[in-house]
Amino acid sequence: MIVYLAGFNCLHKEYKNDTKDIYLLSSFFDFQRIKNIPNFVYQNRHILDSGAFSTFRDPINARTFDWDNYVKNYIQFIKQTNQNLFFELDIDAVIGLEKVEYYRKLIEDSTGKSPIPVWHCNRGWEYFEMMCESYPYVSLGTTMANKQGQLIRKNPFVLTKFIDTAHKKGCKIHGLGFTKTNQLHKFKFDSVDSTTWIGARFGTVFVFKNNKVKQYTNKKKRLISNANIRIHNFNEWVKYQKYAEKNL
Repeated sequence: MIVYLAGFNCLHKEYKNDTKDIYLLSSFFDFQRIKNIPNFVYQNRHILDSGAFSTFRDPINARTFDWDNYVKNYIQFIKQTNQNLFFELDIDAVIGLEKVEYYRKLIEDSTGKSPIPVWHCNRGWEYFEMMCESYPYVSLGTTMANKQGQLIRKNPFVLTKFIDTAHKKGCKIHGLGFTKTNQLHKFKFDSVDSTTWIGARFGTVFVFKNNKVKQYTNKKKRLISNANIRIHNFNEWVKYQKYAEKNL
């Protein structure tokens, strides 16, 4: 299993080690106004998120947003950085599934590569099967940030059904926002991701031990440096990433 570490953009200026052998996920949303794209974005072990979900922070703006231009720029970025793995704009709740499908096809035709479609509850089970039959890689929202993810996590049999169905139909499946190291061994995702490693913002320190990532939090004591803690946490999660690639 590949464990992508998301949100590395917050650390890349301080991190001095080579990242070419590290699996990273970043969001196009973070690079829209940046002229000099960080080197890690161009690396082979990088996966790109559309960043469209970030607009949900402002629901009103999301519905009036110029999505046509956003998609145009997303396509240009994919080409410019030669991305091989990237997600569709899974914003069914904002623009409707039909428009999402239109953008997905536009991205596919413009780049010559298949976006990774993201299943949401509104699409229904048959649509998930269709995704698995039509695309080599699909994804499933499992983040605790929304009700769908919370519901799926509470029903491991449902989660297993999604994974098994994808594999039976010959495609890979990605678990968005799922890096519970005490649970990952139970599910045969091909890949997952999350920003959990950025524990410094919560005063959390991670340590890779006994094939799991343990977390330690001291709310009373001020941490020395967020940057130093993030570097430490990132390195511990890289250890887990290497373990997961070989053993999960």
